[in-house]
Amino acid sequence: MTSNTSAVEVFEYMGNDQRAPYDVVEARIHSSVTEIGHFAFNECKSLKKVVFNEGLQRIGIRVFYRCRQLEFINIPSTLDEIGDSAFLTCRKLKIESLNEGLQEIGKFAFEDCRQIVSMTLPSTLIHIDDDAFKGCVRMRKVVFNRMNHSKLKKIGRSAFEGCTSLQSISLPSSLTEIGENAFWYCQELREVVIHNEEVQIGETAFDDCTSLERLKFPSLSTRLDNIIQAGQRDIEAKMDDISAVEWRGGELSTPLVNQEREDQLGRMRMVFGVDDEKLDKVVRLIEYYELQVATTLFELALWKAKIDQAEEASDINRETHRIEVPGPVKYTILQYLGKSLI
Repeated sequence: MTSNTSAVEVFEYMGNDQRAPYDVVEARIHSSVTEIGHFAFNECKSLKKVVFNEGLQRIGIRVFYRCRQLEFINIPSTLDEIGDSAFLTCRKLKIESLNEGLQEIGKFAFEDCRQIVSMTLPSTLIHIDDDAFKGCVRMRKVVFNRMNHSKLKKIGRSAFEGCTSLQSISLPSSLTEIGENAFWYCQELREVVIHNEEVQIGETAFDDCTSLERLKFPSLSTRLDNIIQAGQRDIEAKMDDISAVEWRGGELSTPLVNQEREDQLGRMRMVFGVDDEKLDKVVRLIEYYELQVATTLFELALWKAKIDQAEEASDINRETHRIEVPGPVKYTILQYLGKSLI
């Protein structure tokens, strides 16, 4: 009896659809393994520690499902995919970051992992699938590593639903879609910073976020400030005319509002979300003024060209007719042109 128990205390996983003993306490993944097959450690209720090998690329479906004693794992730098339900209901799992190189977090991957307090996600991540971190009730913070280099495109449906301790999140400019219910019932969520104002936000994405009142858009704030610095201060009055949109202390924000929308069954219901119409007005107003500043710069360029022609035809002193374009104007136009060319 004693010898049988010690035989499974440390189990070496060799791959090839191998199944771990249900009473295993610690596991090590052999250096030759590139993928842990589906269900390999499914419901190993005594498993406390897993040491992954460098070279591991994929953790399959439900590999550690309901391993409720699992506390420690190391994430190898070679891992690029975590499969559906891989760590579902690992309620003692303590992990704070995922490796650079990881591209996919599957559905329900970390659902109900109640000991995760903070999570740093890699810039290489492309997709956070549906329900990936649903019910991580102690998770207070989510950080996207190397924010300016992020490749993240989508946060899936209910990805952070029920993360009741989550307080703030800053979403990278690469993000193009936030799924329905993505942050539903995140009751402590007070700040959401969106770096791509054109991101598609699903209905009910922020429903029942009772502490969240406004969304912040720093890229729009920068563009608006550049226009003002370029001398187009009348834009501020026009911003004031767009009700509920707030421009204060160099920061632009818009409220979350209750709106009546039609659901998939054709029924009308109230949804707590972004006022798309107001945000669209802000974007169009900024684009108009950026174009106006660009036109001013073009006129200045033509003026300079005429002086050059006059100088060639006579003895006009070039220095007395030199035109200096203000620095903020140059910056605003370059930013506008750069945005247009992307």
